[in-house]
Amino acid sequence: MKTIEEICAILEPVKRDHPLVHNITNYVVMNFTANVLLALGASPVMAHAIEEVEEMVGLANALVINIGTLSRPWIDSMEKAARGARDRSIPIVLDPVGAGATRFRTETARRLLGEAPVAVLRGNGSEILAVAGAKSATRGVDSVSGSQDARGAALDLAKEYGMVVAVTGVEDFVTDGTRTATIANGHPLMGRVTGTGCAASSVTGAFCGVEKDAFAAAVGALVSYGIAGELAAVCASGPGSFQIALLDALDALNTEVVCARAKVTLS
Repeated sequence: MKTIEEICAILEPVKRDHPLVHNITNYVVMNFTANVLLALGASPVMAHAIEEVEEMVGLANALVINIGTLSRPWIDSMEKAARGARDRSIPIVLDPVGAGATRFRTETARRLLGEAPVAVLRGNGSEILAVAGAKSATRGVDSVSGSQDARGAALDLAKEYGMVVAVTGVEDFVTDGTRTATIANGHPLMGRVTGTGCAASSVTGAFCGVEKDAFAAAVGALVSYGIAGELAAVCASGPGSFQIALLDALDALNTEVVCARAKVTLS
């Protein structure tokens, strides 16, 4: 198992190598997600047309699929991109936004899991429970269940699909079915800006683009992102200024700060 210091150091190649992250994501968060990736040091591309997704994913270091604003043509594009990533051994991060809210969303998330190997499934407690087939409740796309509630489901999904599951909340829980990590970094203001959760999935994609160990990549991404949120909150007066401050904090973030502030328990 990598040490916490080694996990924190994954930030360095993200900032140095500028991994290209292909996002098939929702209309609500496209701009913010692209800016988060740019501030972090990664290179974002937003492409969902079925005519180009296979070619685009072939250029990428990671594929992030986010089901926030679903439609049948987008699902077809997601599946085609996932198959292209599978054929090229490009890591896939799946964000099952709103799974559990409607049958359409839940079934789509499960279908995508079966389409191609997913490196990391990143969602809130309610979404992870829904994907696992457990009873869960949501308010629109917002979680009612916490990360603690979904730990058992996360472990089961990780073992069933051979992937990493990252459950985000007040505390984040990450597991590959054997290793686990609990992350206590972050700030409440992160839950008051639309797109911060979706951006966390794209940040995870950037880390997967430079690190083959998907567990270490997911932990490193969520620790770094959470610390950026803490630093942004210091100079923010509310959600609006926090959003801008988060981009600045991601831009300034370095390994030394992440290692010094990381609140991670590995087991």
